[in-house]
Amino acid sequence: MIEMLKRSFAIAKKDMHIFYLKGPVVIMGLIFPFFLFLAFMIGRNLSGGHLFVGLTAMTAFFTSTAVGPTIIPWECRGRTFERLITSPVSLTTVLLGDLQASLYFGLAITFTIAVPAMLYLSIHPSIVVFLLSTILAVGCFSAMTVLMSSYPPTDIPADVMMLSSLVKFSLLFISGIFVPIENLPAYGRWISFISPLTYYVDALRHSLGGGYLPVWLDLGMLIIFALAFFLTGSWVHRRVLERRFT
Repeated sequence: MIEMLKRSFAIAKKDMHIFYLKGPVVIMGLIFPFFLFLAFMIGRNLSGGHLFVGLTAMTAFFTSTAVGPTIIPWECRGRTFERLITSPVSLTTVLLGDLQASLYFGLAITFTIAVPAMLYLSIHPSIVVFLLSTILAVGCFSAMTVLMSSYPPTDIPADVMMLSSLVKFSLLFISGIFVPIENLPAYGRWISFISPLTYYVDALRHSLGGGYLPVWLDLGMLIIFALAFFLTGSWVHRRVLERRFT
């Protein structure tokens, strides 16, 4: 297990160097959530807490899922994925490395945005709940990129991005960011529960003294979603592995 973690960390460092630590990627990781947040904020009389939750949740969600779905298609296109899976590492190790790269990038950008936002808005969340929920949420969203990159088995990143963008924006609008869960009709609340982002938003509200669901349920569901995404994504990757090279 320790050896697998070491190898996956080496893959994560490679992903960060090649795919993440580029000027355009970092800038888009900051600019896209910012302008989406402006569209969410302008013309609405929102409290500082509501603004903080919306900004932090959108930043964590979009930055941790920004590049992860396209890593394997890019690797396949560059013929480097074949070298990875024929080297002394398992497919699970490769996918765990991709997950870690998304995790580190997502956490770095999220904290870069969230901490100044706390100071500017004079927000004082529970640090334990904020840190724990953010780490679990970014890990969950990073695991979701493993599933997003699994199908279709293509070497064209645009094919994966079209599907992942559809999924991400669908989850965004049902997750209680724009309309709190308690204000949704009954069917809207049930729909919102299928989104992992819902539980992160609710956990952030708990850190400010609010929340709709029990905080332990929010944190537990983030763990369950993370495991389900990674295990399902790994299974699909194994099923379609041969088709990536035909």
